[in-house]
Amino acid sequence: MRIFVAGGTGVIGRRVVPALIAAGHELVVLARNPQRAAGAAALGAQIVQGDALDAGTVKQLVAGAAPDLIMHQLTDLSERSTQANARLRLDGTRNLFDAALAADVGAIVLQSIAWAYAAGSGPATEHEPLDLATTDPQRRFTVAAIAIMEDTAAEIDRCVLLRNGLFYGPDSWYAPGAAMAEAAHAGALRRGPDITSFVHVDDAAAAAAQSVDWPAGAYNVVDDEPVAADEWVPAFCAAVGAPAPAERDPDGQAWARGASNARARERGWSPAYPSWRVGFASGLAAA
Repeated sequence: MRIFVAGGTGVIGRRVVPALIAAGHELVVLARNPQRAAGAAALGAQIVQGDALDAGTVKQLVAGAAPDLIMHQLTDLSERSTQANARLRLDGTRNLFDAALAADVGAIVLQSIAWAYAAGSGPATEHEPLDLATTDPQRRFTVAAIAIMEDTAAEIDRCVLLRNGLFYGPDSWYAPGAAMAEAAHAGALRRGPDITSFVHVDDAAAAAAQSVDWPAGAYNVVDDEPVAADEWVPAFCAAVGAPAPAERDPDGQAWARGASNARARERGWSPAYPSWRVGFASGLAAA
């Protein structure tokens, strides 16, 4: 396939690009700063300069690329701003969607999240609704942005939604020296009953690369073992050399229940780190 990659210099994008090239695909990579895409260029990808928030430029570049599929891996997390990330997801997705329609591109792969589901029993599956009825303002902002982004992209003929778990591993917030490691050393992480589904960044990238042939629909890209903060927080602290947490939040959130990866596994994806336990012990040590 000829694939237009938006977000190809991000944490997942720069892992997806070599996997796609190795699989024989022809890539056009959108980059605000072409220097950050030097690795992709060295592998043979064509680099085009532009900002995903510039609708006119995106439309022109997609038309010029004439891709079979758009790979959407756009995020803006460098400044830890949910507002900036939501804006990129909303406006960047809208721009890519409009460009795809104008250029008659019939397929898109979209990076989303697996912790936006409504409260329920057990790990969430893809047929369950998003938590649009939440009364928490910050969560409502995040979930609403995800819903709009997914609804926008789903207007494309074949839209594959990759609802990723919480990223950990090299270049993520959950790596030695990164944001959550700093929080652990500061004693800011707490144990508790909230359940999280993690996914190693390499496994998320592998799923994205494989998904270019998947049928339309949503897929949870998470490991096999949803886990309560009572277990993962002490293990993470130990992995990054931080003291064990002294505080515990006794009350959990009903929506914090993890997610099931059964559907992605049915398509042939199999995480190299099937459990956060293995990933924290080896994946973080190698970060």
